[in-house]
Amino acid sequence: MTSRKPDEQLARNSRLRLVRPRSLATTARRAVADRRTRPAPRPPEGTPPRAELARQARRVLADAVRVARWAAVDRGPVTTPGPARERAAAALGLTREQIGTAWDRARLAGLVEIHGDTVRPGWRLRAWDRDDSAALRGWVALLDAWSLAHPAPQDAEPAAVAEVVEAVPQVLSLLQLSAGPVPVPALLDLVRQRVAELREQRCEVPYAAEAGTRPEPGGPAGAPARDGRREGTDAAPDPDALPGLLDWALEGLASVGALTLGGGQATLTPLGNWAVWVKLEQICVAAQSPAGHIEQSAEDMLRGCVRLTPGPARAEYRAWLAARPVGRAVAELLTVARGDDALLRGLAFEALRVVGAAAEAEVRAAAGEPSLRPYALLWLAEHEGADPDEAPDVLTREEATWLWVDTAAALVDHGESDLLVRHLESAVQGTVPALLDEVREAGHPRTVQVLVALAAAHPDPALAKAVRRAAFQVHTGSA
Repeated sequence: MTSRKPDEQLARNSRLRLVRPRSLATTARRAVADRRTRPAPRPPEGTPPRAELARQARRVLADAVRVARWAAVDRGPVTTPGPARERAAAALGLTREQIGTAWDRARLAGLVEIHGDTVRPGWRLRAWDRDDSAALRGWVALLDAWSLAHPAPQDAEPAAVAEVVEAVPQVLSLLQLSAGPVPVPALLDLVRQRVAELREQRCEVPYAAEAGTRPEPGGPAGAPARDGRREGTDAAPDPDALPGLLDWALEGLASVGALTLGGGQATLTPLGNWAVWVKLEQICVAAQSPAGHIEQSAEDMLRGCVRLTPGPARAEYRAWLAARPVGRAVAELLTVARGDDALLRGLAFEALRVVGAAAEAEVRAAAGEPSLRPYALLWLAEHEGADPDEAPDVLTREEATWLWVDTAAALVDHGESDLLVRHLESAVQGTVPALLDEVREAGHPRTVQVLVALAAAHPDPALAKAVRRAAFQVHTGSA
């Protein structure tokens, strides 16, 4: 029997409680419309041009892109060894193991989305060859999920694995600040220090260390608990496991192209150095601000409005709508909303609010589509006179959770990490464990990417650990 003690402790800890939920409609609108306009800092001197970084990202994910395109045409997931994987291996000239690795990377990088037993290409896959931002964001998503793409050794203590994963950002920061090779022993010292800090934060006193003994694996100390410790003991993970786990972490980061290993040293690749700098500066790779979009398609117009504040964006919507028949304009906006980019889905319904009553019939029909239903219900409630802050009351708990994940997906793709962390405030659930339980049940195709990004962005180690565990459960189907 597994212990629920860590989640209960997480729920009791006042620092981890979600604050009073805000209006979901307000949060969603701010998340997609209230963009920062500060100029982006320049990357460190010597950073390759953006096009070169994108080329490197495409090279790392080349096999994943091939498998994703094959699966999108075949419309079947390449999950476990079976006929689909055999067909993919034969068609692409790869081994079954290579197909499995590439498929996992395609999912983690957001190249594909799975809806039941059907595979659809993600927006990054469709824009892969022409949009450097899509390639870079896909690679950063893979970097954030490196521990899922490169599973830990089966005999590793789960708690020790979690601690090393939480220490990796410090390892990457040291590599980036060093601007050159760093000996692995120096990285190990950093990991030991970070792990000690994590245990001190948990007020963890190793019982076995005090007694001068260590419980035997699988012995009477009890079964493994959900956080990797054994029930009935406070023994911390074996510190002697850290060198092996650091090697595993460095190999995982090397496998996704973030660093290189050789001569007992680790060195960030140009791509890895750029990604760490991006995270340290908390900037995002986003679409460029627009000038005018009257003659452009609905998708290009909405992408151009990403960085506009709500007032100028509405003016842009009105100008675009005035240049074409209302029926055709509404149809184009709903087509964009049915796509895979959650940010554009939210903006499409913002534009439909400008249309008003002329769009009611089409929006009411769209309420029958699962991916559009929460947005359509909010639109209809506001159109019928509901206060925007009270409109979310028309959503069921499941619909509100689906919309929370969809908005978080927009922030993962186009937002900054602090916005993703603050997005927790809009959840209807009262605690993080309750939110994670319902997010796992929501069935949103971007659930894994959202949870991985939230775990990477959140400053609280305990909350990040719980979110990371939930992402692993969804990814492996063990939720």
